[in-house]
Amino acid sequence: MSFNYGLRHGTVLKLTSGSSSSASAAFSAGTEYIRLISTIACHIHVAKSATATTSTSLLPANEVEIIKVSPGEQIAVLRIGSSDGELYVTELSA
Repeated sequence: MSFNYGLRHGTVLKLTSGSSSSASAAFSAGTEYIRLISTIACHIHVAKSATATTSTSLLPANEVEIIKVSPGEQIAVLRIGSSDGELYVTELSA
């Protein structure tokens, strides 16, 4: 299934989902949402100083998620399991 949210794609970030939390740079001015997809199941967290833990939100593998964010926030990721993966984050604006 494909959705057209009418949002403009911006910067694409690629983070490694590893054994410790990894955070992105702060989102750009004008970023209203982020589009996420991960190669593995992982925990994610969005905040000004984001750290992902085993109690933060679960992102299943290969599922697209769109999250509302504010400029200056960042996303952090932590793998589930013993293998590293990649989290792709696309900044979206109106």
